[in-house]
Amino acid sequence: MSRGKAKQIKEKRAVLAFGGNLPSDVGSTRETITAALAHLGEAGAHIVQQSRYFETPCFPAGAGPNYVNLAVIVKTTCEAEEFLAQLHDLEAKFGRTRETRWAGRTLDIDLLSFEDLILPDLETYEYWADLPLEVQMKAAPSELILPHPRIQDRGFVLIPLCDVWPDWMHPVSGKTAQMLCDGLPASEIKGIKPL
Repeated sequence: MSRGKAKQIKEKRAVLAFGGNLPSDVGSTRETITAALAHLGEAGAHIVQQSRYFETPCFPAGAGPNYVNLAVIVKTTCEAEEFLAQLHDLEAKFGRTRETRWAGRTLDIDLLSFEDLILPDLETYEYWADLPLEVQMKAAPSELILPHPRIQDRGFVLIPLCDVWPDWMHPVSGKTAQMLCDGLPASEIKGIKPL
């Protein structure tokens, strides 16, 4: 046995948003999310904190059943791109398909932030963050964008995030999750309620 110090692998903190509005083979949306949370270890992560479950009106309105959302703080030894690939594998395990942008889904896991990384660079982040809604609904980036470029616009992300980490700081704007949530229009938070 070596007397030298074992190399320690640094864990990184990531913020995830879970959501869905269609049942899976596991059961209801809430049951699917609960099962997926139990499988996060397969994606190389362990949960540090978890928000309550929230019901969120479907967007666009009338496009399907309401969503169930929550936020989770995790630690992982993976790098960001590898971790995202693991999360996509977990989504697929629970029946997620990616045929239509913003369509109903059994499970959606968004990587909101990874440490304080801005990826791939500030200019690319700002391009995606500033896209008009009608373009967002049709276009998807081909690479990982961090922080998630829509955090500041989404009540269904910010309300669960504030439930678990209101002091989380956006690495670009410098605003906390609570500040971002407080700045949302009433229409963006209407109908979001804990389950």
